[in-house]
Amino acid sequence: MPDQLREDIRLLGGMLGTVLREAGGQSLLDDVERLRELTIRAYGADDGGAALAEAADVVAAFPLERAEQVARAFTCYFHLANLAEEYHRVRSLRARESERAAGDVDDSLPQAFTQLAEEVGRDEALRRLGELEFRPVLTAHPTEARRRAVSGAVRRISGLLAERDILRPGGTTLAENERRLLAEIDTMWRTSPIREKKPSVIDEVKTAMGVFDATMFRTFPEVYRRLDDWLLDGDAGHTAPVARPFVYLGTWIGGDRDGNPNVTAEVTRQAATLAAEHALTALEAAARETGRQLTLDDDGTPASADLKALWQRMRQLSDDLTTQASADSPNEPHRAAVLAIAGRVAATRRRDADLAYAVPEELVADLRVVQASLEEAGAPRAAYGDLQRLVWQVQTFGFHLAELEVRQHSQVHAAALDEIAEKGVHGDLSDRTREVLDTYRALGAVQKRFGQRAARRYIVSFTQAPEHLEAVYRLAELAFDGTDDAPVVDAIPLFETFDDLENSVDILEAALEFPQVQRRLAENDRRVEVMLGYSDSSKDVGPVAATLALHSAQERIAQWAERHDITLTLFHGRGGALGRGGGPANRAVLAQPPHSVDGRFKLTEQGEVILARYGDPTIAARHIEQVAAATLLASAPTVEKRNAEATRRFEPLASSLDASSRARFHGLVKSEGFPQWFAQVTPLEEVGLLPIGSRPAKRGLSVNSLDDLRAIPWVFSWSQARINLAGWFGLGTALREHGVREGGLDELRAAYREWPLFTTLLDNVEMALAKTDEGIAAQYLALGDRDDLADMVLEELRLTREWVLRVTGNEWPLANRRVLGRAVQLRSPYVDALSLLQVRALRALRTEGASEGITTDSGTWVDGGYKDRWRHLLLLTVNGVSAGLQNTG
Repeated sequence: MPDQLREDIRLLGGMLGTVLREAGGQSLLDDVERLRELTIRAYGADDGGAALAEAADVVAAFPLERAEQVARAFTCYFHLANLAEEYHRVRSLRARESERAAGDVDDSLPQAFTQLAEEVGRDEALRRLGELEFRPVLTAHPTEARRRAVSGAVRRISGLLAERDILRPGGTTLAENERRLLAEIDTMWRTSPIREKKPSVIDEVKTAMGVFDATMFRTFPEVYRRLDDWLLDGDAGHTAPVARPFVYLGTWIGGDRDGNPNVTAEVTRQAATLAAEHALTALEAAARETGRQLTLDDDGTPASADLKALWQRMRQLSDDLTTQASADSPNEPHRAAVLAIAGRVAATRRRDADLAYAVPEELVADLRVVQASLEEAGAPRAAYGDLQRLVWQVQTFGFHLAELEVRQHSQVHAAALDEIAEKGVHGDLSDRTREVLDTYRALGAVQKRFGQRAARRYIVSFTQAPEHLEAVYRLAELAFDGTDDAPVVDAIPLFETFDDLENSVDILEAALEFPQVQRRLAENDRRVEVMLGYSDSSKDVGPVAATLALHSAQERIAQWAERHDITLTLFHGRGGALGRGGGPANRAVLAQPPHSVDGRFKLTEQGEVILARYGDPTIAARHIEQVAAATLLASAPTVEKRNAEATRRFEPLASSLDASSRARFHGLVKSEGFPQWFAQVTPLEEVGLLPIGSRPAKRGLSVNSLDDLRAIPWVFSWSQARINLAGWFGLGTALREHGVREGGLDELRAAYREWPLFTTLLDNVEMALAKTDEGIAAQYLALGDRDDLADMVLEELRLTREWVLRVTGNEWPLANRRVLGRAVQLRSPYVDALSLLQVRALRALRTEGASEGITTDSGTWVDGGYKDRWRHLLLLTVNGVSAGLQNTG
């Protein structure tokens, strides 16, 4: 571990110990330390079983109140370790960028551009750069497990930790820093880690807005600036920029109503209005800040004729506004103009029709007039400095901040159309059908106020027939009785299950016959978006078969688009967890089939991932640049050739892995009684009780089949049980069955070296295995009454670990990924402690007759009235394990 990181963790850990001693006495600290030492001894040791059993005995002897205190202590430790690691990553990124030229930084846009230019020529590379699109779409599920109050404490502690790098040792400032650190850690310890109630949809919108306010608004244009600095070299900053905006935010928060009855038409309107309020507030502040700095007097930097004409137009709009701006900027015409522009942005936010800008393009046009005037007057640095940043911000966020995307299930649309056919659009319709129609009316209202760009994408979950896309257009017409007020809508299919992925091209081909689809293709330059679901396909056929099916579907959809001269954007519904398409996004982009990217990449950034990737400006800039660089490079001839040739060469291997892994996966999940057993051996039901998101965890009241269960709790529950089954099950059998054939192991190793898709798959499985603990997993599996299923899981776990390491050549999971491996090793023993506490709580809750009372492992009788306390302990551990594994679903 790097010395600086070790020092930070030691400092924060020591301060947490001080807080625990002050709050609970030396005995609390002793109990925490004893459990910590045992789990560390058990982790990776030959006698780990004995130490783990001793640790379990210690946990069993804790009174319930002490168990809760210990769970909270370990959870606090994880928050501190996480923030220390995140800050060290920021520290390392800054050091690396200060020591190396932009073009020499790995996975950077300059490096990607250089390679692309070498292959296709600089002019073509610049053209492709000009068409680059990265579209992250924010979603609320799975939401951040930790409370916003805890997140606030984490941010403040991170700031204090960063402050120590610039303070001198021994001074009063360092002592003050330590006092404040102790106070913040004490607050974190005393703050309940569990929300009292579920957040509302608007609460989730506000959480996302907080990230926009804190980092996104200023960070996105900084990425463009860094690229422009490199492209223009010595001319940067005093000539028109080459870089153009390429990051465009989308959001499902407030628009995704599939399975979430809390998302209504009114909520959608509120979400759009709230986002616009944040965007316009930020733009107004940025415009005022930029304007105040333009203190260039008219004698040395005279206004152009166009700027004078703009000023006259604004005087006609509001003499009060221009008089005030002029009074604040005597003999400073550019300053006065930008301050008046800021006033018009404020009027746009207030909905003052006389002064408001109708569309963001009007605002950009006015700013361009100021820029041109400054350049004409010989002040290009003023033209293309902060003023250019403001232009980029308007172009990136518009007045709406993020495009609000609607999602609804295809069967909801089908039922609505059937009911309308029976009763008429103005008949006595059910609440659900009226809500479907009101959703379109909400979209119309949002577009009318903020423009088409604010909300036009309509995603259809479980698209299983072309009529499911036609239904989107038919319902829009019905909602507005065929009038011209109907919103512009693009129906986007979401192919989720294995069968849907297999049938995707046939559905798309048939949908081209609908006149509404042809009309949209004519209006939008033949642009089509198709969404791919990672979660349900993995739950359907297992992680290996789903990965291969998704890759095959992308290849076939890209070929379909090419045949029809369609500009395709594939939208990847990736989660944070490996069972839901998680893992490094940039590596996934570079493994895609030819022409499935073509300079456009769109993906969901889900709940907990939003803060992890965008919460810190340095990390956010790095993430954006890595994904954008991979998106630009994915269409390089060498990358496309490598992926195409590897896919063809290893096609027989793919078929072998698909069949074997799927059979093994179905052998488990289709066993009689599997859903009920799954709910016994994991905290599935309790995960549904954790108030971390507005969306229900399952479709029904009980889980009688996997179809009832959403993919997120499926992944979340296996992660909590330290099994991570959703990320690897079936791979071990598939690798062994192929590897024992003559030359099979050599072929697997060649595929790992040469086939990016397979490399990414195995590297991600290694990550899942590193977070898996067989000893802990066995304790969860013992909660069930099916030894046959438990043995199947443990056997496949051992087999997967053995064969993955044989193929990769590593001695242990993540052996070749030092930073990630260190992070997992640092946390695992501490996660073990929380897992033992969770198993104890689960055992108590699973004990027959628990409502009347139970006997604990230590022989203590617990009255049934404590059942809620056991559940509270369980939820505390769920929260803590999430923090330790840095993963929910």
